[in-house]
Amino acid sequence: MSEKQYRLKIIKKLIKENKIDSQEKLLEMLEADNVTITQATLSRDLKLLKVSKVSDGSKGYYYSLLEEELQKVSEDKYIMDINRGFLSVSFSGNIGIIRTFSGHANAVALALDSLEIDEILGTVAGDDTVLIVLQDKISSSDFLKKLRERFPALDL
Repeated sequence: MSEKQYRLKIIKKLIKENKIDSQEKLLEMLEADNVTITQATLSRDLKLLKVSKVSDGSKGYYYSLLEEELQKVSEDKYIMDINRGFLSVSFSGNIGIIRTFSGHANAVALALDSLEIDEILGTVAGDDTVLIVLQDKISSSDFLKKLRERFPALDL
């Protein structure tokens, strides 16, 4: 398990088991679990985990994770968006181009970003093309293998 995956796991556990009302309190709890990160990294992690603040009815707001079922529905929707829009993919080094049906590039890029594919640094969408940038250590063949595993319906 990577350091980031471990950190995200700990954040989820803390939020599920405690009513946490601030990033400062969450940072303190993480440090107690020997996880030291910056506030900026924590903010990005909370966004990635789709954490929101919800009212407890009287005393204020606390962090809450999107329910697992809702996450599964979202993931299924993103997979459908990729399957529906994808035409082909090609690479030059760690830069890739995904061709999509006209008008589908934004949905495919959003899906790739939302599905938290660690190998992807980022995406840029046009009308029928998505530019993807892979992590330096990831080869295009390794990435395609992971795509085949995650999206078996794609013709890679």
